[in-house]
Amino acid sequence: MFGTIMRAQTKPGQRDAFIEMMKQRGTPDRNPGFLSAEIGTEDKDPNGVIAVIHFRDRASYQANAQRPEVDSEYRAMLEYLTQPPQWIDVAYVAYTGEPLTASAMAAAG
Repeated sequence: MFGTIMRAQTKPGQRDAFIEMMKQRGTPDRNPGFLSAEIGTEDKDPNGVIAVIHFRDRASYQANAQRPEVDSEYRAMLEYLTQPPQWIDVAYVAYTGEPLTASAMAAAG
């Protein structure tokens, strides 16, 4: 599995809209090879957002990144942010714990 970890700083008042945009955009039907994404907010920064994004493998991650619509979606994403996000590409090598589900997230909230 391969993917990226994103850290972003939203403009004041734009965090929830940014997260909603990320949720709508991050789906397998829109992104070939996409498996899942986790989106969180920083505890000490009300405008900080982190996303952990998983793709099937490096090849599908890179192929997705090269699609023209991804560039236009990225440019739209920047409208919510104070500066470009930080991206850390990663090869996932281990996983422990239970998979996150919408119901588990609702119970934890």
